[in-house]
Amino acid sequence: MADVLPDPLEKYRTVSYRSLSGRHVLVTGGASGIGAEIVAAFRAQNAQVDFIDIDSDAGPTWAETTGSRFTFCDVTDIAALRTAIAKIQDASGPIDVLVNNAGKDDRHAMAEVEPDYWRRALALNLDHQFFATQAVAATMAERGQGSVIMLGSVSWMRGRPGLVGYTTAKAAINGLTKTLARELGPSGIRVNCIVPGAILTERQKKLWLTPELDRQFIELQALKFRLDGSHVARMALYLGSDESLGCTGANFVIDAGLVQN
Repeated sequence: MADVLPDPLEKYRTVSYRSLSGRHVLVTGGASGIGAEIVAAFRAQNAQVDFIDIDSDAGPTWAETTGSRFTFCDVTDIAALRTAIAKIQDASGPIDVLVNNAGKDDRHAMAEVEPDYWRRALALNLDHQFFATQAVAATMAERGQGSVIMLGSVSWMRGRPGLVGYTTAKAAINGLTKTLARELGPSGIRVNCIVPGAILTERQKKLWLTPELDRQFIELQALKFRLDGSHVARMALYLGSDESLGCTGANFVIDAGLVQN
């Protein structure tokens, strides 16, 4: 008898956010890692979920697995991003919840960074978060409600070396979140930022994780277990739902106590 694969949505059914049922959610970078977990989490709450990603192999598979909809898009191409979001809204209705998840924490030595690489790091991690928000703001404002969820990182709070382009982009998201919250708040649009810590993903395990690094994170954290994408996804559900109607312009740190101010 073949093994029965676990349902990727089941772990997100321990709680029911009734306000998310039927809500239209768009996730950038939703084919893998944290983004894939966010897609699964919202689908488990009976939301309509679209996600965009550059991975044309994993995207359709994850869409079929979760009952979501995949659109190929390189988020660094702002014209293509705008077109993709417009087509998604034309096909499936206005976006209620936008999760600006796409990003890439490539390592790089400061001395080797050239202008083209610098711009690429900001395009991958910062620029699209603004332009995707801009693309959905008008329809959210027309309906007097909406939730925009940015994705930051504790790496800038820790001053992590070897990531200067990435940490600069993630630090900027902090200011972007607060400014957009003020600008869009009168229209009923909430803008918050999830700030993940050391999140264990397949990409991390493949490229950087060592037993020593794993041990270091556990030692630095107040909670002695490794975080994964599901911990971030659960916070995204809260911020997308009506349970967080009073929250905007805030950072929600998910780092197991790695950074303690």
